Amino acid sequence: MRRRFTQEFKVQAVEKALSQCDDVRLEDIALDLGIGYSTLQRWIALAKNHELETKNNGSHMTIEKRPHDWSLEERLNAIIECASLDEAALNEYCRAKGLYPHHIKQWKQDFAKGPSTKPVKSDSKQLKQEIKQLQKELNRKDKALAETAALLVLKTKADALWGFNEDD
Repeated sequence: MRRRFTQEFKVQAVEKALSQCDDVRLEDIALDLGIGYSTLQRWIALAKNHELETKNNGSHMTIEKRPHDWSLEERLNAIIECASLDEAALNEYCRAKGLYPHHIKQWKQDFAKGPSTKPVKSDSKQLKQEIKQLQKELNRKDKALAETAALLVLKTKADALWGFNEDD
């Protein structure tokens, strides 16, 4: 029998999935929640299209960015805005922005360390796609070269068999 989930559960699951850091996989989150990975992906897609709404209070998920999707400038502005806030005000600010206080603390530490040499996720994805494309092209050229070499060998053998010389 198929399990039924409340809209509130779906919204909370999506919010949890979108607020996780890069090192936590969606598969692990789905496993922790006791739902299928594809189900969680479908709920996320529905939420991004504003089709996943709660029925009780009529509110719906906003299209707030996940913490790791924030640009460096937005992160710096958040750090500056939170610098003078006490813990209660910081928690209120984070709730309003869809963050957790630990995100602000981590961003502050990251800025203190200086620029990172690790490529951002979108850059590494683009590089992986470029590598894949170059490997395809290399394989295609290897096959063409092998075919050309085989044809040359066959031509040489055929010429030798029929008695043709290049000097003639």
